[in-house]
Amino acid sequence: MLKCDRKVKITVANQEENAQTLAQTPFYQLGVELKARFTSFGGWEMPVQYSGISREHEAVRNTAGMFDISHMGKLTLQAKNLISQLQLLVPSDLSRLQPGEAQYTTLLNPQAGIIDDIIVYYQGEDTTGTQQAVIIVNAATTDKDKAWLLQHLDLEQITFQDLSRDKVLIAVQGPKAITYLQPFVQADLQPIKAFGHLEATVLGKPGFLARTGYTGEDGFEVMVDPEVGVELWQRLYDAGVTPCGLGARDTLRLEAAMALYGQDIDDNTTPLEAGLGWLVHLDTKHEFIGRAVLAQQKAEGVQRRLVGLQMSGRNIARHGYKVLSAGEVVGEITSGTLSPTLGYPVALAYVPFRLGRVGQQLEVEIRGKAYPAVVVKRPFYRSKNRVSN
Repeated sequence: MLKCDRKVKITVANQEENAQTLAQTPFYQLGVELKARFTSFGGWEMPVQYSGISREHEAVRNTAGMFDISHMGKLTLQAKNLISQLQLLVPSDLSRLQPGEAQYTTLLNPQAGIIDDIIVYYQGEDTTGTQQAVIIVNAATTDKDKAWLLQHLDLEQITFQDLSRDKVLIAVQGPKAITYLQPFVQADLQPIKAFGHLEATVLGKPGFLARTGYTGEDGFEVMVDPEVGVELWQRLYDAGVTPCGLGARDTLRLEAAMALYGQDIDDNTTPLEAGLGWLVHLDTKHEFIGRAVLAQQKAEGVQRRLVGLQMSGRNIARHGYKVLSAGEVVGEITSGTLSPTLGYPVALAYVPFRLGRVGQQLEVEIRGKAYPAVVVKRPFYRSKNRVSN
């Protein structure tokens, strides 16, 4: 049983005071009490695991697990022309969004390289016509994303707030996520569709909840004040929700073939190369940074693409391992693991387009020896519990 009899001190380390100091989320002390193993991630000291990666992974697939994702960037924007301004920075058609809907998309540089993958949560407009949105970005790219947004948005018209250090985020994921979360939320969560969101009362205080996640399962991400978040974590833990760390988060997202920024996608990969073509809405007339490059790639075809690989036996392809065809290096593994759910190793890799068809036989070099791999459909795992948009 996790004990919180004493008052938990809500602190976040100041990275500017010491370049070597890692920031800690308000849940850090709770992790220490659970004897979690920690690691450096995006400038933060984050738990890798609590009770074990396999156990945490299984909990999310079968019941419910919760993740401290407070390290992620949390931005709010308000303006009368907010959507039209944001539209210039992403390849997805944001005008399609209705209040309470969200769009997973990417910020692009002029070469159509991915600055970051983000989620834009559109909250609608008030009686004055002012549109409001929440944007969640990756922890390691928060400063970069913020600078890019501030550079390209009209700050005389837009109210911009960075709530990254003021709010916490808890991801409650799994087929029983709503069952565990609902008692602490005043609004009915069941009708919310995938990528739907709302503002609601959480433990008597204001909160923001979204039916999104990074595990391939149903679930919610909850943004609240730190004190409320710590209490919610304790309540969920007491109810039986399994605390999960970055280790299970990685195996879960890889089974669902969700990209990890900095490994599977980065400034030098385009959405079309990364298999994110469904985010690119070239059928619309709106201009956006990188559109010309994507239009050319769409017309001519990409030279390489991100594919899913299934390894033979128990041979695990790790990040950076070479992919071979007929003895020649043709690509590189971006992510790989032994799938706890499927029981065999899976990986993502960039290979030439001609070698990316399903069924293509390839090899991966592991410690100087080549092992068989085959291109398979993505995702590797698809949950039966996912809700529709």
